[in-house]
Amino acid sequence: MEESVSFTKTLIDISATIAIIGVSLSVMILLYRAIKGPTNPDRAVALDVIGVNIMALAGVIAILLVSTQFNDVILLIGILLFIGTIALAKFLEKGVIIERDMD
Repeated sequence: MEESVSFTKTLIDISATIAIIGVSLSVMILLYRAIKGPTNPDRAVALDVIGVNIMALAGVIAILLVSTQFNDVILLIGILLFIGTIALAKFLEKGVIIERDMD
């Protein structure tokens, strides 16, 4: 029984390490796209996916540390990411985020 638990822990550690490396590489590639993107919508999508990757990274770290404290952080990142995406999309579409009608 102890060998099974030890094997499972080793397998989770290896899988989490591979996931962290994969997500980190993805963030590096997305940073390039966010900086050198040919258009502003490409940059916006890259920033949005970077946020999703940060959420995934927090989830994998929570698995590694065997903690549920990161769940709040993941939800907070998701909420801020949604608000930021909406604001950026509105800015790209209309040129302003807050419309001020002074009539």
